[in-house]
Amino acid sequence: MNNASKLKNGKSHLFDRFATAVTHATGSPPAFSVAFAAILLWGALGPLFHFSETWQLVVNTGTTIVTFLMVFLIQRSQNKDSEAIHLKLDELLGALEGANSKLVAIETMDEDHLRRLSARYHAMAERAAKDRAPPSQNANQR
Repeated sequence: MNNASKLKNGKSHLFDRFATAVTHATGSPPAFSVAFAAILLWGALGPLFHFSETWQLVVNTGTTIVTFLMVFLIQRSQNKDSEAIHLKLDELLGALEGANSKLVAIETMDEDHLRRLSARYHAMAERAAKDRAPPSQNANQR
């Protein structure tokens, strides 16, 4: 591995750790409490600043910046979680005898293909439910 790829992997790993830590911290009750307190403080300071445009701009700018940055951090965490779930499911599919191995890469399929597969599996589930139903229920459904 050359120095450039080591540096890139190091930065990626650092960002990943940072994104995970921030999303965990900001999703906590103390973080909500701090944010709620900040909004209460901002609201309480309104009369002091005569509800001026600057007073309004402070919260608008602050929340816009935080929201913009959080979108990227949350998306990074969701991408990582999604990849981990896919890997776990792929492992289960690989370990189950008789499982459809084509489903291992299902996340790369287009939406139309996913809809067709979904309809196929729903139909299979309905047939399996009918087959498991007691004979009296099967006769009533005909």
